[in-house]
Amino acid sequence: QVQLVESGGGVVQAGGSLRLSCAVSGRTFSTYTVTWFRQAPGKEREFVSAVSWTGNMYYQDSVKGRFTISRDNAKNTVYLRMNILKPEDTAIYYCAAKRSAYSMQVTQYDYWGQGTQVTVSS
Repeated sequence: QVQLVESGGGVVQAGGSLRLSCAVSGRTFSTYTVTWFRQAPGKEREFVSAVSWTGNMYYQDSVKGRFTISRDNAKNTVYLRMNILKPEDTAIYYCAAKRSAYSMQVTQYDYWGQGTQVTVSS
């Protein structure tokens, strides 16, 4: 069984930064793609960024140049560094994992964390 635990959310002013962490249990972390999704009130959950098991990185257009995803296989952890935060980035951020190939689709992910709240004030 794979478990994911997010941390690092909080309240920040527009233009500020946060770093989210996703700690993943399990011996086969290096074979998983790990992805960040977010869900704002009244909206559907949406793809934010992913790092594949091969180390390829993917971003939603609205966060390119502001967010950076990385993984540390030795620590079984994926990070999402978020800079130049905007009020529209306010959401609950979830990390999710799946074996092998990357996907932007929520339904393709088998394992989910509980989410961490990010609030950006204007």
